Amino acid sequence: MPGILKTPDGSVVLQDYIFFTSLLFLGGLYALYKRFTRISISHVPGPEPETFVLGNLPELFQSQAAAADFKWQKQFGDVVRFKGIFGEDRLLISDPKALQYIMHTSGYNFPKWPERTEISRVLMGRGLLWADGDIHKRQRKAMLPGFGGNLPMLAPESKSFVPIFSRMSAQLTAQWTDMIASSPDQSAVLNVASWLSRVTMDSLGEAAFDYHFGALEERDNALMKAYFGLMSDTLGRPSRSAIFMQTFMPLWYLRLVSQYSRSRRMVHARHTAELANDIARELIAMKTEALTTGKEKKDILSLLVQANASENPANRLTEEEMFAQMRTLLLAGHETSATSMTWLFLELARHPDVQSKLREEIRVTEQSIHDRGRSNFIANDFENMPYMAAVIKEALRFHPAVYANYRRPARDDVLPLSQPIRATNGDILTELPVAKGTKLVLSLAGYHRNKEVFGEDADVFNPDRWFRDTAVKKGRSLGVYGNLLTFAGGIRACIGWKFALCEVQATLVELINNFEFAPTEDLKRLRREACLVTVPTLEGEEEKGENLPLRVTIASRD
Repeated sequence: MPGILKTPDGSVVLQDYIFFTSLLFLGGLYALYKRFTRISISHVPGPEPETFVLGNLPELFQSQAAAADFKWQKQFGDVVRFKGIFGEDRLLISDPKALQYIMHTSGYNFPKWPERTEISRVLMGRGLLWADGDIHKRQRKAMLPGFGGNLPMLAPESKSFVPIFSRMSAQLTAQWTDMIASSPDQSAVLNVASWLSRVTMDSLGEAAFDYHFGALEERDNALMKAYFGLMSDTLGRPSRSAIFMQTFMPLWYLRLVSQYSRSRRMVHARHTAELANDIARELIAMKTEALTTGKEKKDILSLLVQANASENPANRLTEEEMFAQMRTLLLAGHETSATSMTWLFLELARHPDVQSKLREEIRVTEQSIHDRGRSNFIANDFENMPYMAAVIKEALRFHPAVYANYRRPARDDVLPLSQPIRATNGDILTELPVAKGTKLVLSLAGYHRNKEVFGEDADVFNPDRWFRDTAVKKGRSLGVYGNLLTFAGGIRACIGWKFALCEVQATLVELINNFEFAPTEDLKRLRREACLVTVPTLEGEEEKGENLPLRVTIASRD
């Protein structure tokens, strides 16, 4: 047997064992040396770990979305040290200056955590949300033509989709009107989250792919069914063992698990990926053929196929990357828009005065449109409705669909700070050195509750804050819309943010113009489920997926 020698008395000398034990011992010494000689953040204030093995990770990942962020921010400030696996120090950051440095100034010097990119790969493939560095730069360049080129603020492509968004919302209005009319009390309790998910799926299908999912018609579409509830089913309420595995195990192991695991979560994710890739292959073939015959359309996928064909071959997206971009649009584009609108309608139901004021602005604008001889809202009309803009910004601030990003420095670096930190040793820190590889959680939700930026009432839903002459408008610019990080910022800012905004505006105008929304008793059991996005569920009914029961009635007209 190789590596095993027998002595004259018959005992066995395990040379390989000794060699590898020595190697492991030396490796452990080196790891300890690196740990105690690297830049330390142990002096940054933070919570006591729950356990040595998992640190504070159960509270961070098993609580409702951003609950730990808000708690720690209130206790320790905008930079918090917390514990990861086996006592590893990590940082939760909501400090505006530090966030701007990470997301804007440093470019690609703060890549994603490898385990988080693996989650993106499983759900969406090797697309824009998975990529980093040069790959991300190339993919983003290839994707830009579908979203207004290098001028996303103008985004003529996104504005051109408003008729589709309005038509789908009108179809939803017709269905709700019939349901309410047939009710004895002329009202209906509706799962608004589910309905908004359907309308955004149909809107995205037609605008992005020229494909009709039939979600509002409840058509028997396997892909549509697979995508509904995907996030909550695969990522919601992870067990302690799942937290350990996803945080500690090497990337190759996580890839094996995602490929071969028979768990319900992984089976759902793989099934969805297979269906999406089949549809993507079929649609891309159709778009390519249309391009060669001069019959191409103006949906996003057609624009991508057209732009990709004209690129230098070295910069083109591969077939796998094209599939991944479609899956990214399907999940990220559909899920985040639906989630953002769901929380928006919750706040309108809770604040009838805000709802009434918004409806009044919509109807005044509608009358002005009719007076000019038009019958339908267009994108420019939305931009001339300041109160609607304030309501949308406030909802995106108070309920960001994506509540955190996950980054780590590619080299030793120094984070600038908006406010000094009093370290546990009494030192006052005006900047914070961080070691290469330190895991950082960028708390987008925490930043949105920063009172230095958004006022002393940052913990309150109040659209009127957007009319104040305060730091909201003067402060450090982080995001692409309203100084918010709902659409992230810098080189990784959401490429489709204008598309999403037009969709929210069109849907909001249609539904608030026609309906009134009120809370129900079930909202006492409302949860903010943490599964990459903030999904509403009801306590005790989490397995049913997204659920926001609101009472809906026809909005009266004078």
